[in-house]
Amino acid sequence: MPELPEVETVRRGLADLLPGREVQAAYQLESPKSFPNASADVEQFLLNSKVTAVRRRAKVLLIDLSSDYTLVIHLKMTGQLVFRGKTSFGAGHPNDSLIGELPDRSTRVVFEFADGSRLYFNDQRKFGWVKLMPTLEVPNIDFMKKVGPEPLEADFSLAQFRERFRRRANTNIKAALLDQTVVAGVGNIYADESLWGARIDPRRLVKSISDQEFDLLYNELRNVMNLAIEKGGSTDKNYVNAEGKRGSYMDFARVFRRENQACPRCGSKIIKIRHAGRGTHLCETCQE
Repeated sequence: MPELPEVETVRRGLADLLPGREVQAAYQLESPKSFPNASADVEQFLLNSKVTAVRRRAKVLLIDLSSDYTLVIHLKMTGQLVFRGKTSFGAGHPNDSLIGELPDRSTRVVFEFADGSRLYFNDQRKFGWVKLMPTLEVPNIDFMKKVGPEPLEADFSLAQFRERFRRRANTNIKAALLDQTVVAGVGNIYADESLWGARIDPRRLVKSISDQEFDLLYNELRNVMNLAIEKGGSTDKNYVNAEGKRGSYMDFARVFRRENQACPRCGSKIIKIRHAGRGTHLCETCQE
């Protein structure tokens, strides 16, 4: 599953290319679950509308239209969005569909624009989807009502961060970080990295963490995720761009996938354990 930085990489690429383009046609290929929309709605609210914005909420992409409808897109594990026109862009699961002839056998949905450009939604495993719905209804999706605040938003304060975690007092801190109802978009890589940066053992209960430690965790999480966005995500995740360039965050990782190597802070051996249902990387010497 992509994490916030990988999905934000997709959003930024499409936000530079899609706004102002008029949708002339949209059709699905062999996979109704990938585009579960009534034909009448597609004709009335998608065709001949213009893209007004490309947004993201947690790990979900939102393409807003001039019809006051929105394409809500979840890439799941193997989704790709590939734009082909005078300029090309794509990001997603790293296979030849990003750079090859499209549509291909992984293409599930095609959007054609008035200027001849196209947007392809590819998905090998068919778990992802593109849903058309009124923009005003998007916040009422069950997921949207439950998902926590965006950790990188300017108005998400340190006090709010601490308060949301305190509600999970008897949960271990890594599980709380991975809980999308606490904060949005944090996955395994960036949880391990931010906990290492804050010197916090991922197995500790939330109630054992001091305000000072939460201050460190808040700053580390934001720093780690901003760096990951800057680097286009991580090579560990299945996200690359249309030129086949992988996100380079893993070149800067301090602990994730570094088991049996020396901790860059204290020199002790980094270990990998099974915790919170995930492979978890930590230094037992300097994470307390």
